[in-house]
Amino acid sequence: MSARPEQSKTMRTAGNRRGFTLIELLIVVVIIGILAAIGIPKFSATKEKAYLAQMKADLRNLATAQEAYAADNLGYYNGVVPNVALTYNPSSGVTITITDVVPGGWAAIATYPGGTTRTCALYTGAAAPPPPATNEGQVKCS
Repeated sequence: MSARPEQSKTMRTAGNRRGFTLIELLIVVVIIGILAAIGIPKFSATKEKAYLAQMKADLRNLATAQEAYAADNLGYYNGVVPNVALTYNPSSGVTITITDVVPGGWAAIATYPGGTTRTCALYTGAAAPPPPATNEGQVKCS
């Protein structure tokens, strides 16, 4: 007993259909593109926030190291960072520049070359405030 001709044709068509159609694949590609367009800018903004947080933390750590140095040497450190004389090393990728050292104060700027174009600054005492710092003892970022 063989199958009727209508049944065998239907079974063959259903059995030959494997995989996805071109339209289904295009829809998936479009959806992935939309999700990527939404996600990539958010990821970039998150990375920049991380760079800024790292620069702020490094400036706060520099403030602690400067106070320890001043207690031992009766003056603030004025030189290249990092240095053996100052027990402080910035995080990898962060560049710290001490811009001004005066009796009773100092100022510094943190940058992250290759990560962000923004800068952070901190000053204390009578030192000239480097932009964007405006309040003594508070880290400010551009």
